[in-house]
This record gives sequence, structure tokens and C-alpha cells, in this order.
Amino acid sequence: MRLKTTLPKEAKHSDLVSCVGWTSPDELFSGADDHIILKWNLLTGLETSKLLTLPNECYPTGMHFFPKAGSSGGPKKSGGDVFALTSTDGKFHLISRTGRVEKSVEAHKGAVLSGKWSYDGTALVTAGEDGQVKIWSRSGMLRSTLTQNSLTVYAVSWGPDSDQVLFTNGKQLVIKSLQANAKPLMWKAHEGVVLVADWNPVNNLILSGAEDCKYKVWDTYGRLMYSSSPHEYPITSASWTPDGEMFAVGSFNTLRLCDRSGWSYALEKPNTGSIFNLAWSSDGTQVAGACGNGQVIIANVIERRLEWKNFEATLVASKQIRIRNVMNDAGEKLDFRDRVIKLSMSFAHLVVATSSQCYIYSTRNWNTPMIFDLKEASVTLIKQAEKHFLLVDGGGVYVYSYDGRLVCSPRHQGMKADILNTQTISLSNDTVAIRDKADEKVVYVFDAQTGKSMGDGKPVTHKVEVMEVALDQFGPATERRLAIIDKNRDLYLTSVRVFGTDRKSVKLGTMIQSLAWNDDTNMLAAMTDGCVLVWYYPNAVFVDRDLLPKTLYRKDASEFGKAPQLIDFVGNHLILRRSEGSLISTTVSPYPGVLHSYANSSRWGDSLRLCRFVKEDTLWACLAAMASYAKELNTAEVAYAAIKETDKVQFIMNIKDIPVKEARNAEMALLCGSPQDAEAILLQAGLTFRAIMLNIQLYNWDRSLELAVKHKTHVDTVLGHRLKYLDRFGKKETNKRFLQYKEGIEVDWEKIEAKIEMEYQKERERPSAGSTSASSTSQRSRPGPTPSTT
Repeated sequence: MRLKTTLPKEAKHSDLVSCVGWTSPDELFSGADDHIILKWNLLTGLETSKLLTLPNECYPTGMHFFPKAGSSGGPKKSGGDVFALTSTDGKFHLISRTGRVEKSVEAHKGAVLSGKWSYDGTALVTAGEDGQVKIWSRSGMLRSTLTQNSLTVYAVSWGPDSDQVLFTNGKQLVIKSLQANAKPLMWKAHEGVVLVADWNPVNNLILSGAEDCKYKVWDTYGRLMYSSSPHEYPITSASWTPDGEMFAVGSFNTLRLCDRSGWSYALEKPNTGSIFNLAWSSDGTQVAGACGNGQVIIANVIERRLEWKNFEATLVASKQIRIRNVMNDAGEKLDFRDRVIKLSMSFAHLVVATSSQCYIYSTRNWNTPMIFDLKEASVTLIKQAEKHFLLVDGGGVYVYSYDGRLVCSPRHQGMKADILNTQTISLSNDTVAIRDKADEKVVYVFDAQTGKSMGDGKPVTHKVEVMEVALDQFGPATERRLAIIDKNRDLYLTSVRVFGTDRKSVKLGTMIQSLAWNDDTNMLAAMTDGCVLVWYYPNAVFVDRDLLPKTLYRKDASEFGKAPQLIDFVGNHLILRRSEGSLISTTVSPYPGVLHSYANSSRWGDSLRLCRFVKEDTLWACLAAMASYAKELNTAEVAYAAIKETDKVQFIMNIKDIPVKEARNAEMALLCGSPQDAEAILLQAGLTFRAIMLNIQLYNWDRSLELAVKHKTHVDTVLGHRLKYLDRFGKKETNKRFLQYKEGIEVDWEKIEAKIEMEYQKERERPSAGSTSASSTSQRSRPGPTPSTT
């Protein structure tokens, strides 16, 4: 990726340019020390027209246009037509796009150095030479003085929810809440005076630049995420792209494009003098810079490159993409009517969003794309799955099929589509997962076909704030899993479709930096400190937790440099990005992927042959979990035997002796660590006696008595087993319910055993029963390892 810079042949301003701002991707405004505000038309080259001339004592320091999100009913019909201009005369001016000064407000003693509208357009924050930070209403009325410092405040920026403000204080950065009694967060950010600061609402990261010639990236706790090496000159400007994926940094004769993690995509050395201000267009494809020599530099982001299997797509110009098949070096050129804003390539399709239309190409045919018109000009995100893809813009989230048909538009209350990013939204063939911004512990899950809430309609609620969500891509919708990385960087796996029971959420790993599901099997890869982890069958955690460590593959990541990032997991290839930005690939064993395909098509004989050929415990453990989940007892028995799990083999042999299918399924649910599911299966099948015995053998005494009383059967059986249990430990009955029923019911073991034998006789006579004798199961088919009795 690089910047294609454009400079007018002659400077349009006669003095230093101090500020720039966009109203649309084709219209730009600039203000300079020659007291002139110019309007630039990019559709007709770099034509300019004078908007207005400022008074002689007024030198502009910054401009910020009213946000589109808050435009309804703003000043003079549309707030988007107004920009706030800060200046050295201590005032800020509200100016319309036609050049009329709507209002001038005395704001600070000395120069007003920075002014920014909040994201919802309800407030304006200004900072000045007098060390004060002030909050103003939309119409220019003073609401509050947020802080009074002895040092000049050079830069100010709003937090993502417009309820906090970031500002500079000498060498420090400060985050201050608008709440009156809230304690500010302050930290030393640089060795020199901090000149620029920007806080992105999408990725929630802070960017700063200072006189120590460095730029740095911070999180909202003041923890350093990246620090650049020193430049030759102080950093005079820095700005995030609207989607938070990149940022630009300006210095003397220097313009740099960087990734959100800090490393540099491109470095330009234009002859501009210092770049005092940088502003991105709303679609994030162009950046404008205010230059010290009277020039305005405009740079387009080009040569964005995507890879998928043997295809490579490169944005070679703002309206042209070059496709290359690396297998045969065949190439295609795709031309577009409008500027390309976003592109994504995966699952054999290339999706391109321009400023007005969306193009869908199949990798089998580059000549005839599906095309449809977009509702809004700026698509901020594209996510793909095998059967469909989603687009995110300022208005909402839209799921489309690959033939261009709108499938659904999932929404939840209070959803802010403009701040969704690749970490906070995920898509699979049947599910859309969206993290809530208002409460970051909540993840909403929607049916991708209808846009309605999944399961019982309740969202997934995590214990702490969720940082990243990812849905697995393969398998039936009923078994969809959601991977979650939380604020503590712990990795959890949870079920998506749940009816009437609590969601099972299981911890897989700690200190996870990034993760990726495989594109055609449900393998999960993650990057942790100095190590790549691959769970070949993460679903094992819901089957037999003891198997999970045996299905885990570890690879030392030191060969990939410091802090590599996991980008994708395609086939048996892991795509990693090194800390300096280069992409590298590493492979994992192809056999687990083959095993997944065999298990999904119930080819258990082939699965066994594969494992015997490879002779790896990891593969056997995967097969044991897969077969147990599918209730394929014979295969599970062989696989457990291969990894020397003797107790599990014995348990499965006991299960095989049970004549009733539902009872076998219940015992398998017990093996999978789900006694509630086991009980539900038995009760649904009318096997009340087995459900009672299950709870007795798990020492769930209250539940076993509750079932016996409710179904009016085997109350004496429960009381008899309870007496045996107490006698064994020399204890007396203290449970009030058991004492109550003990008074009126006689415990006669001959009668109890006769009733038990009759129950097994009934099971043998059921239509679903096999020919195997079940008389021995009263002793043999214990429901899992006996829990502790203490």
C-alpha cells in the first residue's frame, strides 16, 4: 500500500496553510495565514474558489465540519453545512459552506488552537493558549470549562461516546470525563511537548505526536501500543482514518501512512515544508495536508493488496483493480466508474464497494460482475462468508447474497453501525454476531437469513468487556460456536443457538492477541505470547474437556519476529503479519482437515484408517471427541483405546450394553459433562426411572426426590439409596424433605430390587430396544465417574 500524492503547480495560498477539512470526498476547504478560506473542487482537477476573507487580526488555526451523524435539524437547516473555525484572535467562528459567518464567539484568552464537534453533533470542545478546555453547545453557548492548566493545550479530541475528552498538557496526555466529579486519567506520553493527539471511535486507540520527533499509539488506559523511532523533525500533525484501520503522520517535508498497529505502509517526502494539519475524507481513501509553503497536498491511498489462495487483487489506481492468478500468471484489469472505497476477497468472491455501487466478482469469471446501487456513499466494512457477505455503512448492517440480493438487515436497540469494525462484528453462513457498544459485555446474535435474534432471543452476555468476536464457518447452524476475546485477553468458546438453558461458555486460552477460524473446517488458530496455537477440534471442550489439550498444536513464533499478528487461516496455511508489516505463511498438518471432512460426512471407517496411517495421538484425540459428539460408540471406543483412556473405554462398553437408544444418548451426554442434558433426554423419552437413578448416582439427592415425588414412582428407591449413603459415612438425616417422606414410606430392599428389575424388563420390551440383555446394566451402566461425596 502506498500514497499517490498530488500538489498544485503553484501554491493557491500566499502564506502558511494552517487547516484543511472535507465536506465530501470531492470537496475540500483550506484556511491559511493569508486570511483566505479556499474551496477546492477535486472533480475538476484542483480548481479553487475563494469562500471568504477573514479579518486582518484573524489567523485560522483549525477547522472541523459538523458531523453527518448529527445533521438533522442543525444550525441553518443542515448542520453538515457548517464548520467551526478556530483562530488566533481568541474566537471560534461558525461558518456555512456558502461563506457566511453564522456566529463568532469569544472563547479563550490568546489563540484558540483546536476545536472539534462531538460525534453526535450536540457539543463543541475548544482548547487554547490559556490552558483551558471548554465545552460549548451546538449554537455556541458555553456549557462548562472542563479544565484550567498552566500549559498551552495544543490538541483536543472526543472519546468514542462523546462523554470524554482527550487533550495535551505539556509532555502529558489527559483523558477527562464530562462528569463533574470524575477523576482524570493522565500519563507522560513523550519526552517533548505533545503537539497532536487523535482518538479514533472505531478502534478506541489514541494517536499522539510531539516535539521529541516520535509518534505513538496508546490504548485508553495510557498503555503504549507502539512507539516510532525518532524522525528528523517534530511531528506536527497526525490523523486516523474514519474506519480506524490506518493513520497518517505529518512532519517537515514528510508524510507517512501507517497501519493501526503503528508500522509504516508508505513514506513520502514532498517539498511542502511542515504539514501542520491532516484531514481524511469520509470514505478514508484520501488525505489532505495543510503545508507550511502555502500548498495543500492531497494523497490517495492506492496499491491496497488482497490475497486469497492463488489470486491476488491490487488497487493500482483509485478506480482500477488488477487481478493476478499466481498459478498461471494470468491477469485481469477491472475498471470502475467511481472511486473504490473498500474491497474484500474470500470464499471465491471479490466484493468491491465504490462511492455509489457494489460489484461482486466470482473468481471463476471476472468479466460479468453482479452490480447493485448502495444506499450510502461510504461503506466502512465488508465481511464475507461462504454463502453471503455483509456491508456496514453509517446507516446500518446489510447482509447480501453473492447474486446481489439483500437478504436481511440485522439491528439491535441503540446500534451504532459507524463504529463497527472487523473485531466487533462477525458473519457465518447462518449467523451474524455484533458486539454492543453501549454495553461491551453483550454480543447480539442474529439469524443471517431473517435478521431476527437467534435462539430464545437473548444476547450472549460475557462476564467482562468483549474485545473481539469470531464465528466458526462450517457445520450445521445448530452447532454454531462463537469465539470471544475479552478485555483480559482470555479466549472463550460459547454456543450460539440456545433454547431454554444457560449458554455454555468455556475458557480455551489466556493472553490471546488475535485469532482466526479456518475457512472450511472448524479449526481455530490463535496468537499468544511468542506462540501460535491451533485447536484442531475446539468443540472437544463441549464433549470431553480432558481431550482438549490433546487436540492442541503449538508452534514457536519467534521465527516470525516480535509481536506477529494472525491474519487468516485458509486450508492448512496460517497467514501472519510481522511487526514491520510483511505477510508470511506457515503451515499446519493437513490431516486434521481431512479428518474433519470424513467426520462431517460420517465416514467413520475412513477416519479410523487415516488415524492408523498417521499414528498421532493428536489425531486420535480429535477422532475420539468427534465420534463421542456424533454418538458413534464403536469409533469412539477404538479412538479412546488408542490414546490409552481406559476408563472412557470401559464407560463406552457399558453404554453399548444399554438396550434403549435414548438411554445411550443420555449416558453419552453425561460423558460429555452435561448431566442436565442427560436428564432432559431421559425425561423426554419417558425414562423417569433412569433419570431418578442418574441423579442418585450423581448424589443430586434433592433433584432425585423431586422427580420421584413429581412422577409418583420410586420414592422408596431414592430413600433407600439415601439411607445407604448416610450409613456409609455414619451420618444422620438432616434434610427436612427426606425426613418428611421417611415417616410414611417403608424401605424394603426386596421390593425395591423387584421394581428395578421390572423397569429394566420394560426397557427390553420397548420397540427401540436392542437384543442385548439389560439386566446387568443396573450394576454396570453407571453415569460417569462418581463425584466426591464430601
